[in-house]
Amino acid sequence: MAAAVRIALAAQIADTRPPERRFDKIESRIAYLAWVAEMSARLGNRVGDYAARVEFLKTLDYEATRAGLDRQMVLALIQIESNFRKYAISIAGARGLMQVMPFWTRVIGDGESRHLFSMRTNLRYGAVILRHYVDIERGDLFMALGRYNGSRGRAPYPDSILSAWKSRWSYEAKAVDAPAPTARTG
Repeated sequence: MAAAVRIALAAQIADTRPPERRFDKIESRIAYLAWVAEMSARLGNRVGDYAARVEFLKTLDYEATRAGLDRQMVLALIQIESNFRKYAISIAGARGLMQVMPFWTRVIGDGESRHLFSMRTNLRYGAVILRHYVDIERGDLFMALGRYNGSRGRAPYPDSILSAWKSRWSYEAKAVDAPAPTARTG
């Protein structure tokens, strides 16, 4: 990996801003809260209690949006990679929700692979790494997902993500109804 790429990725990982979206319009905030409610219901008990699900969804939204990734696709990836288990470890040694390989912590992080079990850290790494692969593949998500999984060019893994995205995590934002005008009486 080129030094400039490594430095840029490390800077993205090191960003300490809190995972909180800002909204210019109240309608955008309402749409966001509707998304959080809908995804929390879809997650059911897969991610702890309600407060844990909301924290997870807010962090996922922030990290996916920050990396320029579709948050629904990231949910599908997490379902396939770890089935939403924060402490999952693969046979290959990948860790956490997004199954990040520990070598990434040495390449672009602080070298502490145990931090990959932190929800926020894992989502940050996973989103940054996937964005890196999307960029390398010039926007080809199928190939980028293959790179993420180490199966570039083979269909089963990207197809499983795309299938989960379409069947379980597809989401159409609902139009926010404008409040009805109030009648004034004389």
